[in-house]
Amino acid sequence: MDTKAWIIFLLQIILIIIIIQIICVIISENRNPNKTISWILILTFLPGIGLLLYFLFGEEHRKKYKIVKKLSRGLNVDALPDMHLFSSSCYPEEYEKLVRLLQTLNDALVLAGNKVSFYVDGKEKFRQFFEDISRAKHHIHILYYKIIDDKLGQEFKDILIRKAKEGIEVRVIYDDVGSLRTKKHYFSELKKEGVEVEPYLQVRIPRIARRLNYRNHRKLAVIDGIIGYIGGMNIADCYVEGVSWGIWRDMQLRIEGKGTYGLQKVFLLDWYFAHKTVPEIAPYFPPVEHDSDKNPLQVISSGPVDIYNCIEKGIFQAITSARKSIYIQTPYFIPSENILQALQTSAMSGVDIHIVIPKKSDNYFVDGATYSFVKDLLNYNIHVYLYCKGFIHSKCLIIDESLTISGSANMDIRSFELSFESNVFIYDKETAEEATLIFWNDVKDSLKLNLKNWLRRPLWRRFFESVMRIFTPLL
Repeated sequence: MDTKAWIIFLLQIILIIIIIQIICVIISENRNPNKTISWILILTFLPGIGLLLYFLFGEEHRKKYKIVKKLSRGLNVDALPDMHLFSSSCYPEEYEKLVRLLQTLNDALVLAGNKVSFYVDGKEKFRQFFEDISRAKHHIHILYYKIIDDKLGQEFKDILIRKAKEGIEVRVIYDDVGSLRTKKHYFSELKKEGVEVEPYLQVRIPRIARRLNYRNHRKLAVIDGIIGYIGGMNIADCYVEGVSWGIWRDMQLRIEGKGTYGLQKVFLLDWYFAHKTVPEIAPYFPPVEHDSDKNPLQVISSGPVDIYNCIEKGIFQAITSARKSIYIQTPYFIPSENILQALQTSAMSGVDIHIVIPKKSDNYFVDGATYSFVKDLLNYNIHVYLYCKGFIHSKCLIIDESLTISGSANMDIRSFELSFESNVFIYDKETAEEATLIFWNDVKDSLKLNLKNWLRRPLWRRFFESVMRIFTPLL
């Protein structure tokens, strides 16, 4: 055997040894069995690519985030006001267990006295959003996964600079990977004009693996501590102009009232992590005029520091508590085993379940993984619809037309376990009825799936979807 052959042979042996070691590490970490098996299959059958994917997306770095969580707890105790002063006990009795669960897992108090508005059209949302920013008197806090320097992004930048020049405190957090397409000059210009700007988990090559895997996927804003936004819309033209195959259907909630305190808390914790400092807290929690019991809600945050997966557990409890109906809109449906079984069990118990997913999303491979679960739903008499008018990016769950859950979290494993997310749980019948009306309007623009026809699709397509399901830990 010549020298070149020996080198290739040795490299193969080294690769095999590394993969065996990684597999041993994965097994020893006691991960979810499905994720463990997926990684073992990827590393075994695609060793070269699998090794690269593992270093980019598979490593667990929870020790670092445990430290971050301790710092966040310190901020909770030392800097934030006593949130219990704002708490309310006015919520429907049937959600007592859910409320207590979220209080225990996430220290999420019930905040009542809110006006909640839904925005499903980007033009209308950003018109109202920019109007609220223009009226700001004290501060503007912005946290978005993606801020793109296109037409909408430029308009957004100009209005923030104008407010900063007026003496208004303006703080912006953006996710460094989510906003990768945006030129650094965009953010440096904001800083130059007096806007405080911080990237979240900035990517540097030596630490690229862990920082690519854990992203801040939140989309929220707080204006003067009395108006807040939360939902699925980022700052980019597509949310207004749509995509090549149709409209971009999304959902953003505008909250006016005490519920904004919950959003403010999330922002300040993230600002503390990104900026390492916080301003004097009291001015950011001003008195609000809404003293009614309307729209009691809880703001829930989760992420890789959250060992309980709070949003997933909250959704699980909501699904299992449903008595009559469950309506779901999600751009990506890659549920955990717990969520899938909860839906199936509820359906077999007589709960009427309807789920809307995109016919086509912005990720062909994620579509494949999503479609691999459709049969698991149809087999249990769960109604599934493909949205055909464009891309539905809305994240909304409605239980018994009395509880509305919406925010940044998709119905997928990445949102439940790896990304920093925020959702709002609203315990109000009128608000849920409004969300339900939006849901059924979207059903009109959707194709209802039939199990018999679904199983007749080409074999290659079904096989592709099954393969993509193996890769769900990466999607």
